[in-house]
Order: sequence, then C-alpha cells, then structure tokens
Amino acid sequence: MGPVRGLKKRRKIEKKPEENASASSEKERSIDWWDELSKKMNGLQSPSKGLDKFKSVFKISRKTFNYICSLVKEDMMAKQANFTFSNGKPVPFEDQVAVALRRLSSGQSLVMVGDSFGLHHSTVSQLTWRFVEAMEERGLHHLQWPTTEAEMTGIKSKFERILGLPNCCGVIDTTHVMMCLPSSDPASKVWLDHEKNHSMVLQAIVDPEMRFRDIVTGWPGNIEDWLVFQSSNFFKLCDKGDRLNGEKLELPEGSEIREYIIGDLGYPLLPYLVIPYEGKELPELRVEFNKRHSATRLVAHRALSRLKEMWKIIQGVMWRPDKHKLPRIILVCCLLHNIVIDLEDDEQDEMPLSHDHDSGYHQQTCGSVDINGVHLRDKLSLYLSGKLPP
Repeated sequence: MGPVRGLKKRRKIEKKPEENASASSEKERSIDWWDELSKKMNGLQSPSKGLDKFKSVFKISRKTFNYICSLVKEDMMAKQANFTFSNGKPVPFEDQVAVALRRLSSGQSLVMVGDSFGLHHSTVSQLTWRFVEAMEERGLHHLQWPTTEAEMTGIKSKFERILGLPNCCGVIDTTHVMMCLPSSDPASKVWLDHEKNHSMVLQAIVDPEMRFRDIVTGWPGNIEDWLVFQSSNFFKLCDKGDRLNGEKLELPEGSEIREYIIGDLGYPLLPYLVIPYEGKELPELRVEFNKRHSATRLVAHRALSRLKEMWKIIQGVMWRPDKHKLPRIILVCCLLHNIVIDLEDDEQDEMPLSHDHDSGYHQQTCGSVDINGVHLRDKLSLYLSGKLPP
C-alpha cells in the first residue's frame, strides 16, 4: 500500500527533462525486450502485434509488469544461476519474470509454458519458484490489515455505500484449490474433502475494492470454515481485543455498533463476525437484513473469482503439487491480485467474472452462536430498517 501511494504522489510532480529522457529510454528498452521475447514465443511472431499481445499473454499492463520486476529484481538476481533458452542463449531478467507470470496466469503445464518460451520444463519450474520466493520477501506489504484509522474509515464508508451496512470492516469467504493426488499414497486421504476432491483451503478477508486484507491457507479442504477461521491469527487478535477494536458507531438512542466483519453460515455468530439469520418465513425486517448482508458478501465472491480467473494455476486441478510449496504459491497469487488493484491496472476491469470460485461445493453450516453476536446483528437489523428507538 505504501509504495502505491508513493507512486501516485510522484505522478503529480512535474518531471525534469533528464527524468523524462531516462523514462523514455527505459520505455524503449522495455519495448525492445518485449519485441525480442514475442518473436521467440509460439503464436506471437508478428512484432507489430507484440504490444497488443502483451496483455493477452500476461493479463496485466506493462506498468504493472515493470513494477513487479522492480520488486523482485534484487532477490532474483542475487542468486547465481545460468538459465538458458534451448538455443543456448541466456535468459534475461525480464524474460525470467515473464516466464513465471505466464506459468501462474495461464495455469498451463511446465512443458507447455516451456515450449512456448523455448525453455526446458525444469527451467520453467526453477524460474517460477525463484519468482515466488522473491515475491514472498518483497511483496507482503501489499497484503495487510489497514494500519491507520483514516484507511479503515475509508473501507467502512465504501462498505456502507454498497447496501447500508455501517461500520463493516471486511467480508470473509473460503475457496478450495483442487489437486490431483495419487490414490496409492495413503497420505492423499488427508486432503480428501467433503465433495470427494483433493483440495487445499484458502480463506480470505476482503475489503470493498476486492483487495485481500488477511488470508489463511495450507489446511486440507475437509476442514470446516469455522475451524480454519479459529486457527487464524486474525481470530486470536479479535478474541484478545486487538483487532476490530476501532471507532464505534454511536446510535441516537445511546447504544453503539462496534467494528465487525461478515460471513456466511459456515462461520459462527460472534461479537465481531456477523452471519445471516437462518430459517424460513423470517420476519420482513430479518429478510431485508439478509438481502443486504448477501449483496455485501458478493465482494468476497467476486474477489475469489477474479483471483482464480487471473491466476489460473490455482483455478483448475493441480497435478500432484508439493503441499509445502502450494500455500506459498497461493499467497503470491493473492499478492499479485492485490498489486493489480493497488496499481489501478485497467486489466482488472476488462476481465469477465464468469468463474464460480467454488463450483460444486455446498454451503456449510456452523450453528455456533454468541449472545453478543446476536445483540449486534439485531441492532444492525433495526438500524437498517430505521426502527431503532429515538
């Protein structure tokens, strides 16, 4: 978040001629780099179409690509390695980043990505992992809980503008990253979920701009949503009163609405986690609350859908992944998702959200209720209906 604000500020400052010349030189060098790579890649033979093809290949703008390069360059270049194309020529740094991003965004096999770049599949694997390690080290500031009251106030205002929920700080949701594991391996049974798929869970708390603010991953897909949540550092901080403890909304009759997040029925009703009312033939007041609650939760659904649409390595069924490396790959995909938002990349607006991020998975029900959560939900319901006492 910090670097993004810095970038915005610098854009407002008029550049000196020397800076403009340097920027122009850098742009020409980048175009030359992409022209050379596009000639190597299968299906990108025409240099005149090179720049048009960039976004279709990597799903991000040149601005975002250059920023990602600036993040990982020091770490990726620090390790000695002689990566070469099949013709024996060395793989330049930008090409290394391009290979990794293509692997993550396309979801294609190591062999297919290698063939399109003229690389051995083992080189694609090494470059992708080197990129993942560098992003973990240099990109974590793009995924964090708001650190200032002003930032949190902005988030709460944007949530309220969706359908009126006041003082809401986030939406929590879960998706499954499916894996193809050998049935002959007894350890594979650990990863078999309720829908008979081998999978790993990703649980995320999302802000109104579809930015991930907190994630938990690495758990087998058969672990219930509420158990994954209870394992998280976020839950522990909330229980200790160290999170969602900011400014309260004072109501006319003298009571208050604290900060909270919302989730579906797979989570418990807590003093700081609000779920929908359950049951049929609910009173109109509760039906209206559930409609607003559901519409606001769509932010998380869209965020997870976009994550899997853009970074297809976690969209399909991964072939026998390393279960120790997969959580780190998922994390980096989340970081890249946030970077695209932070840099206001136009590509995110052009991408259709046709993918159901958890197709085939049924709604879980936790059923656990905290009395303070009941009071908060009822208070929110009355507030939204305009029926709070004066």
